[in-house]
Amino acid sequence: MLAWLTDPFQDSFTQRALVEVLVLSLACGPLGVWILLYRQSYAAESISHGMLPGLVLAALAGVPLVFGAGVGVLLAAAAISLAGRDERLGGDTGVAVAVSALFGLGALLALSPEAPPRLQELLFGDLLGASRGDILVAAVLAALIAASLAFAHRRLSTSAFDRSAARSLGAEPARWELALLVLLAVATMAAAPALGSLLLVALIVAPGAAGLRLAGRLGPAIAIGAATAALAGVAGLVLSFHLGIAAGASVALCAAALAGAAQLRHA
Repeated sequence: MLAWLTDPFQDSFTQRALVEVLVLSLACGPLGVWILLYRQSYAAESISHGMLPGLVLAALAGVPLVFGAGVGVLLAAAAISLAGRDERLGGDTGVAVAVSALFGLGALLALSPEAPPRLQELLFGDLLGASRGDILVAAVLAALIAASLAFAHRRLSTSAFDRSAARSLGAEPARWELALLVLLAVATMAAAPALGSLLLVALIVAPGAAGLRLAGRLGPAIAIGAATAALAGVAGLVLSFHLGIAAGASVALCAAALAGAAQLRHA
């Protein structure tokens, strides 16, 4: 049994993939708790799907995908913001239209003759292809997210649980909602090269859902969110090795399965 668990990590590329997913877990798991408390799960999915054109442009230019993720996140955020202001469509409908248009644009760019054959990597990531540079970038961004969440913990919790009293306590809810969306954008940039534009949201939302379901207090929920994301990463890599399936998809599937198990445990 021990060998079944350790055999997948004998090679250097799987070791790098393990470090990458553990680094991302320390930021994505806790962030997911806050995303769900602020009811921003739709924003997480929208930003991750809408950044595909930026990833494709980065692949075309031959630059690291994290830069394309940054450009894509800015483009998606701008389009979502503009679409959400259209009162004729309504906020959610406008966002859905903007994200669908951006995703379609990304797919068209990826299918152009000049594009390298990397559409699958852009959609689902390349966790097993993580380099030391990718890990370093992910670690810096994850540390930024974790430090920001720790610094803003009191104000974020005040705004999440008691919006009416938040202003009198020095926490402006709208300001901290915006700050949370900025951190979501940073997490999206960090996770995009490993998990792609379709799967990264699973490592944010699913562990957060498990944490909130299994814990009655915020601190333990955040800790469980981080632990669940890390467990999903390890389990996903082990299953990927033994079953011969894509690593990123396996991690996302394990995260969703753990969240589902947490829901069933308290059903």
